[in-house]
Amino acid sequence: MTDKPDFRQPEPPTRTGLKDRVRLGYLAIRANPTGRYALRIIIGALGGIVVLAGLVLIPLPGPGWLIVFAGLGIWAIEFAWARNLLVFGKGKLSGWTGWVKRQPLVVRLLIGLAGLLFVAAVLAISLRLTFGPGVFASAWNWLLEH
Repeated sequence: MTDKPDFRQPEPPTRTGLKDRVRLGYLAIRANPTGRYALRIIIGALGGIVVLAGLVLIPLPGPGWLIVFAGLGIWAIEFAWARNLLVFGKGKLSGWTGWVKRQPLVVRLLIGLAGLLFVAAVLAISLRLTFGPGVFASAWNWLLEH
């Protein structure tokens, strides 16, 4: 039966890419019960670190939400609940951006202003907690002198 053309096995690729090698390595590790548990622990810890870093960065200027979604993507490699949460989050984010795009320019500017005020408030509170209550007076005096 193997000599019939309909039942030929596919030719193995002569050259595999990095993606194929990573996938095959992942499957080889998952084939072993010990490797499966170790992989779950490593992916869980790595995803947790990335998600926590993203959550810390959300109120600060920068890509906080992007980092949170990257951490969920890492978790989604191994955990079904993370895949579902990632799909849910992507849907809500695209719904929000679609809603904002449909709003008139005045509403979009007000949303941007609210975001800017929030970031400025977080930055002011962070500076005051880090450098003490007189940080703004010191900075104003320094600006006047220079």
